Amino acid sequence: MLNTGAKIGPESEAMLQALHSRSTGGLMKHLKILEEKGSEGFMKTFYVGYGHKSIADCGSASVFVEGVSMLAAKAIQDWRLYSGQEASTRYVDFSAQAFIDPVGTSESQEILEGWRSLYLAAQKPVDEFLYKQFPRQEGEDEKVYNKAIAARRFDITRSLLPAGASTNLAWHSNLRQFSDALLLLRHHPLKEVQEVAQVIEESLQEAFPGSFDTTLRFPKTEEYNRKWMQSKHLYTKKIPIDGLRMIQDSVDRELLQTYEKFLQKRPEKTELPVQIAECGTLQYEFLLDFGSFRDIQRHRAVVQRMPLLTTQHGFHPWYMQEFPEEFKKIVVKTLAEQLEKISKLGLSKEEEQYLIPMGYQVPCRITGDLRALVYLAELRSTRFVHPTLRSIALLMVDDLKDRFSEHGLVMYKDEDPHRFDIRRGLHDITMK
Repeated sequence: MLNTGAKIGPESEAMLQALHSRSTGGLMKHLKILEEKGSEGFMKTFYVGYGHKSIADCGSASVFVEGVSMLAAKAIQDWRLYSGQEASTRYVDFSAQAFIDPVGTSESQEILEGWRSLYLAAQKPVDEFLYKQFPRQEGEDEKVYNKAIAARRFDITRSLLPAGASTNLAWHSNLRQFSDALLLLRHHPLKEVQEVAQVIEESLQEAFPGSFDTTLRFPKTEEYNRKWMQSKHLYTKKIPIDGLRMIQDSVDRELLQTYEKFLQKRPEKTELPVQIAECGTLQYEFLLDFGSFRDIQRHRAVVQRMPLLTTQHGFHPWYMQEFPEEFKKIVVKTLAEQLEKISKLGLSKEEEQYLIPMGYQVPCRITGDLRALVYLAELRSTRFVHPTLRSIALLMVDDLKDRFSEHGLVMYKDEDPHRFDIRRGLHDITMK
């Protein structure tokens, strides 16, 4: 077990593992070479210069990105090997957060502050409405119960926060994945993301000069990535449906049959074998509010398109059902007034996203193998998941069961997925 202490950084650790692949001398011998020669020249020669990308898989680092929009956070996390965390709108009060304004005019500021005022105004009436809907039961801990009510309130009122609301996230990655992801992020359609990518890359270069060379660019690669990111990256398909639709099923049933015993005998909370992926993939499309898209996007084992946030698919009806009647009228009126103001600004569709509340629905398309989709559907269909995402996951559970139960697939489902469970109040992370 290598104790890196304060001397062996990520590049040095990567160098030690690379030496291990070319010598049987053992770690102690490699440590002596590291002490004599250092790691910077080694990484510059074999990772950056010669192109042994796997070497950079062996060293990792953590980047903390603060005060960026929800859109920028999702752009960074739109990477299948992303690891990290983000501030949760389901547990954190965002009323005092700065809102990122892409144009910086008095009109755009007025719109953003209008959303803040609506979000603040919603807290008390929604709270009172929830206490009436879900009275505390005998034996339930009052503190936990109150936290559960607060979490439910945030579930509802986050729909009124604009996607320009700022958030914090952490990104932990190996050096190779930082480099590969930044290849695309620096050409992202949003200027904010381009700027964040530049700062991250410059910081990584300062910390790991042997692994990052910001002057090394391949013009044809850069142009290829720019064209993709600027024209096709954001998913804009109009989906005229509610619920869930299967649009592609390429699973080889005959091959799947060879796994029948493992489909039948899988215990609850256990994943299927990775090898089942060889049987093929399925593709679903559905509408989901942007707030809950942020939750499902965390599933890295499936391929997901990054949607463009617009108002064309409407405000998710679940949120309207959860507002008390009198406040619902205020929400409907404010939405109409605010959207009219946005339309007069003459912004691009990409810029408009910052001013649009996260309760608006976006088109989602996901593609995955049976193992990945079974895990996603079961995990996201429980009572502790946001209701708008849970409803999609429950449909997915039923669809997978219908398609593959004859081949042995067993699906596990929350027996009462819509029940208000105060254990939700225990899911927060707090300091003691």
